[in-house]
Amino acid sequence: MANTKSAEKRIRMSAVRRLRNRYQLTTTRTYVKRLRNAKTKDEATKMLPKVISLIDKCAKRSIYHRNTANRMKSRLTRHANAL
Repeated sequence: MANTKSAEKRIRMSAVRRLRNRYQLTTTRTYVKRLRNAKTKDEATKMLPKVISLIDKCAKRSIYHRNTANRMKSRLTRHANAL
């Protein structure tokens, strides 16, 4: 249990941030799955900029490491081009 006011505030802040990070992460994962399951190249290329944008936002907020984000973007782009 927190002993000081600042520690109580930190607990509240970390809970809010955890929820926000989880929302960002699950949303990004959902869009990545949709892109991977796209049937046509046209559909995939339409979705690609949105997914890349979400991945970049997660990397900026340190939800994903920047190298992980770059690897994901590269693989998704190759997947979309291969369709």
